[in-house]
Amino acid sequence: MGNLGGLIPILIMFVLFYFLLIRPNQKRQKSVQMMQNNLSKGDKIVTIGGLHGTVDAIDDRQIVIKCGDGSRLTYDRSAIREVTESAASSPSAE
Repeated sequence: MGNLGGLIPILIMFVLFYFLLIRPNQKRQKSVQMMQNNLSKGDKIVTIGGLHGTVDAIDDRQIVIKCGDGSRLTYDRSAIREVTESAASSPSAE
């Protein structure tokens, strides 16, 4: 019975770590993955490096971004941090 008393605080600590650290991180990763999978041509995006641009073409693993000066850059889909404006909600979608 003495071993059980020492095991309960460790179990409580693991449960707290799960609900405070692991579970929120899994939700965040899932939402980022969903955002990256739902990218479409014309979306205004920001990369993890801070590049702002518009999605010009999409492949399974790569994405071509059109920058403000007209240049086109190729990035991995995983490099997209956020969508600032969706092409579906934009009135001037191409």
